[in-house]
Parts: sequence; structure tokens; C-alpha cells
Amino acid sequence: MTNKDLLNIATQHGSPVYVYNSEVITNQYKRLTDAFKNIEQLRLNYAVKALNNISVLQHLRSLGSGLDTVSIQEVKLGLLAGYTPEKIIYTPNGVSLQEIEHAAAMGVQINIDNLSILEQFGTKHPSVPVCIRINPHVMAGGNANISVGHIDSKFGISIHQLPHILRIVQNTGMNINGIHMHTGSDILDIDVFIYATEILFETAQKFKNLEFIDFGSGFKVPYKDGDIETDIEELGKKLTIRFNDFQKQYGKPLTLAFEPGKFLVSAAGKFLVNVNVIKQTTSTVFAQVDSGFNHFIRPMLYGSQHEIENISNPKGKQRFYSVVGYICETDTFATNRRINEISEGDVLAFKNAGAYCFTMASNYNSRYRPAEVMWKDGKAHLIRKRETFDDLIVNQIPLESLVEA
Repeated sequence: MTNKDLLNIATQHGSPVYVYNSEVITNQYKRLTDAFKNIEQLRLNYAVKALNNISVLQHLRSLGSGLDTVSIQEVKLGLLAGYTPEKIIYTPNGVSLQEIEHAAAMGVQINIDNLSILEQFGTKHPSVPVCIRINPHVMAGGNANISVGHIDSKFGISIHQLPHILRIVQNTGMNINGIHMHTGSDILDIDVFIYATEILFETAQKFKNLEFIDFGSGFKVPYKDGDIETDIEELGKKLTIRFNDFQKQYGKPLTLAFEPGKFLVSAAGKFLVNVNVIKQTTSTVFAQVDSGFNHFIRPMLYGSQHEIENISNPKGKQRFYSVVGYICETDTFATNRRINEISEGDVLAFKNAGAYCFTMASNYNSRYRPAEVMWKDGKAHLIRKRETFDDLIVNQIPLESLVEA
């Protein structure tokens, strides 16, 4: 997919627009499966929250992926995309017992992360297979907003509460078929992650009828040249040896599961925006674009840095720009960033826009959410229409009749 292809997409479908390259997703999926090729039973459950377009889910299904879901709505999206229930794991946080029962009735794998719901569900449904999410109290990533394995995290059941878990399981007679952990995003240190897996292996020994162990995900992807990333190949070598040894100790075959999201789709995505205005102040040159944090919130929410390329003038002389949006808030995408010379009307491409970008979009300032396009087999396919004014008001109920002026 070339800059010319991207410019054609922006012309045909307007801006802003998200574009996803299916070939990149395929390559990332293959990279992960190759890293664990010596695991007899490997299962990758794509994290739907990263990018939930049905066409993306269908593409991943064609590669053999399962799904990791965190809401009943994501479960329904997965079923609509053609996944069978047994290929979906449901890992919510802070939801009601009723929602978990709803998911269980659909036949998906249940993953429970608190003692209260574990006891309630086990008492009412002891025969339904349940996975337990453990908090190992290990942070393998850097940003506190996306590291969820620390001691104050709301996610998972503390490893120190294992005796409580075992008591509940014994009292209810419930069926525990999996153990799970997720330390958070942006895993930087393989050895720290391996240390966390040892905690999970020790926990798994307490349950005699497991079918799988889920090690979560959080593999770091590079956002700029020279950026560090999780060494998937090193992780594959180290964890494969340890997992295969553990299976022998455990006495039965087990499935090794991961739930990659960002790793599979981040680099596949580009976000195209049009430059409305070049604004020169006494100290800054602003490139003001036809988007804002209503479409692309990660730089403002997480402080993440996405490379920005001027695809209309890729060989132009570089200058310093602050790229900002059109929202009536501070919506700065980049500050004093070197970008090829920008003119009004140019199209800019934000890289690594596949994960946690469109899925976090909103209608703030009553702006429409953008279109989505998938690049597949050398062609651009529209996979989500741009919203219209009718979409904004479809669920609103005026107290008074609307009268045309």
C-alpha cells in the first residue's frame, strides 16, 4: 500500500479516515505463531477491544484466531463475525453476575476475576467451565495506565488470595478449566514476564483438570524508528521450553493461550487527516487538521507518540510543526515535530493507528466518527461508513416536536 493508494483512499472516501492493511495483520499473526511453533496446542485469542470492526474480526478468523472479549457486546460481535462460541473467551471486569450468566448461556469460555462473582457463579452453575484470572503483582510494562498486574490494580484476583479461591472451588464443586493472567501492555523485560509465568505455573498446579493456561499479552510494538519492542522470538524460545516442561510435570497436554491485540493490528493502521489551516504564532507553526481527540485520543490520553507523515509532500524540506485538531479543547497530536513541509490541503498519515484508535472514538463536539477502509488483495474496501447527522440523533427523543424553520 503506497502513498498514492492512501491519497486515492482519502480522495474517494474523504477524511478523516482509518485505513487497515490486512497483509500487515497476517504477517504479525504469522510472526507470533512462528515464535511458538514448537508448542503443540497454541491458541491466539485476538483482543477485540483493540479494533472491533467485523471485517477485521473476519480476517483474523480466516487466519485461525480465536477472540478475547471484555463485554457482552463484543461477544455478540464475535458471533456475528462467524466465530463459534468455543473460540471466544469472555474476560470482563466489574460486570454483573447477570451479564456473565448471559455470556455463559451463549456457550463462550468464562473468565472470572473476582472472588465474589466466582463464588456466586460457582454456586449457581458448578458444571460450567470457568477460567480464573490471577493478578501476579508483576508489572512487565512501563506506563501505569496500561500496566494492570500491579498490587493496586482492579484486575484479577490477587495471587495472595489463592487460599480463598481454592476454598470457593472446593465448596462449590465448580469446574475450573483455565488459569489466566495479564500484566498489562508494553512488555519491556522478557525475564520479568517469564517470572510472572512461573507464578502462574505454580498456581496451575493447584488445579487438576485444566485445559489451558492463558498468559495474556501486552507485547510492545515500536512507534518510531529505533523504538524498543517486545522480542517475540526470544519470548517464544524461553516460554516454549518452560511450558513444555510444565506439561510433563502436570501430567496432561495443555493449550498455551495468548490474547494479542495491539501486536496484531497497531502497525496495520493509518489514520488520514486533511490539513485545514497553517497557523503561525509568535513561537509555533500549527498544522490544524480535520480531526481531534474525538477520533484519535491516544496522544492526549496516554502521551503516546505516533509518527506523522505528510504523504502529499513526502520529499519536502522538513520543518517543525505542532499538529493540532479542530475540537474546542486542547487536542495536540504532536508538538514541534519535524515533518516534511505542510501546506493547507495536504493529507497527513498517522502511523500505528490500528489499535485503540477508532474503538476509542466519540462524537464529542457533535462531530461524526470517521469511515474505515481495509486494504486487501491490492484494493481498498470500505468497511464502515462515515457517520451522518442522522446517526447523531437516531436515539434522541425530543420533548417537543421538531418544527422546520
